[in-house]
Amino acid sequence: MDCIFCNIINGNIPSTKVYEDEFVTAFNDLNPQMPVHVLIVPKKHIASANDIDENDAELIGKVFLAAKKIAAQLCLENGYRIINNCGEDAGQTVKHLHFHLLGGKTMGDKII
Repeated sequence: MDCIFCNIINGNIPSTKVYEDEFVTAFNDLNPQMPVHVLIVPKKHIASANDIDENDAELIGKVFLAAKKIAAQLCLENGYRIINNCGEDAGQTVKHLHFHLLGGKTMGDKII
């Protein structure tokens, strides 16, 4: 499989990892949209949110628990945003399920 996120997870492509456990890898986005912009990626290859099934429910919960830990680690006590883009029209450019954790300044109702 020629998936850039799978290659990052497997250590074949360097990244600045901020978190890793048995189920999730998280690393800084190369094109940050906010002062903090971390990509949270399940280690299991799932192409998009449309490809999540009942067997993945626990894994998706672990992604959000990782997001909570990362936000605390990065001192985002005033808040953060988690975004998932599903499909080309939504801006999904890598066909591996991932979540953007954004923070570090006030966003208000601004959509990124």
